Amino acid sequence: MVDFALTEEQREVRDWVRTFVERELMPLEQEVLRRERTGEGHGLTSQELHDLRQLAKKSDFWGIQTPVEYGGMGLDAITTALVETELGRTFVPFSFGGSADNILYYANEEQKRRYLLPTIAGERKSCFAITEPGAGSDAKAIRTRAHKDGDHWVINGEKTFITGGNEADFTMVFAVTDPERGADGGVTCFLVDREAGWRSEPIPTMGEWGPASLVFEDVRVPESNVLGEVGQGFALAMKWIGRGRYLLPARALGACERLLSMAVDYANTRETFGRPIADRQAIQWMIADSQVEIEALRLLVLNAAWQVDNDRDSRHAQSIAKLYGGQKANEIVDRVLQIHGGMGYTRELPVERWYRELRLLRIYEGTDEIQRRTIARDLLKGYVKVGSTLG
Repeated sequence: MVDFALTEEQREVRDWVRTFVERELMPLEQEVLRRERTGEGHGLTSQELHDLRQLAKKSDFWGIQTPVEYGGMGLDAITTALVETELGRTFVPFSFGGSADNILYYANEEQKRRYLLPTIAGERKSCFAITEPGAGSDAKAIRTRAHKDGDHWVINGEKTFITGGNEADFTMVFAVTDPERGADGGVTCFLVDREAGWRSEPIPTMGEWGPASLVFEDVRVPESNVLGEVGQGFALAMKWIGRGRYLLPARALGACERLLSMAVDYANTRETFGRPIADRQAIQWMIADSQVEIEALRLLVLNAAWQVDNDRDSRHAQSIAKLYGGQKANEIVDRVLQIHGGMGYTRELPVERWYRELRLLRIYEGTDEIQRRTIARDLLKGYVKVGSTLG
């Protein structure tokens, strides 16, 4: 039996987040756009973000996927996808507090005390550092090195396009500790405090995403700061990368729904030659195609999330959802901008901002080309059979 109905709890969570977005985040959109136009900053201030997270915490929205034993909600994958979709309805950059990177749960008890628990509490900020100038999609090509010196490791190298790297006070950095073994047992993950000596440098981008380069020059790290085991860092990196690829197209889904709603409203009110442009077949087809693609994306996201919840190997489904989501989100925002004409191209409306923001979805956490390679490999190698989606 195929049942697409949400549970009562899932509907309640979705509706609460939708109300929160409409009441607390959407009213901030014009101010966020103004700040970006005048160069006063991107998105929310640290204090605004803190206050909004604390407001949500009063309604027990804290640590969406954080296990209950660590004070979180412990939501399943499908419900988390619903949350991300609702958050995607606004471009105001917001995420609920109380979360930590999934690989931090592999920390030992002392590391949990120093890094995991303070991060969940919102007292510390982390970043995940594996990408390098010569190692993006090919993570196995990392060149950052760490060599042993007594009871310390000394790290040298550079990481790039690191999300949160400018704000983080510690990083999970991956370095080669055994060049001969490389990714097959020769990469180690280190927990490195900023005060240990690494520095970050902002990277300007076409969108509002503010990544950083991280530079390590003879940064000394004690043996006790190895996350997991020496040589097993690459496996941890893959766990981080594959933790929830379906959540990226889930948030894009929310953006597409909001954008299409804007297009429908504008088409019904904007007139040309005495008639609303909604009467024009060219506009109608753009709206119809967008709606079809939105519904297809919804099913792909939910299918990937369902596979996660049911402990299936969801990598193939997640790759499909991300590839389709990235491509269709960019097509939909392009149509919506076209429907709005000149106004869509200005920074008075958020369409132009979403146009730049959604372009990133086709690059980070696995490019379109990498997703295609994964999907094709799974089929050609027989890992996945054509038509096996339902089992």
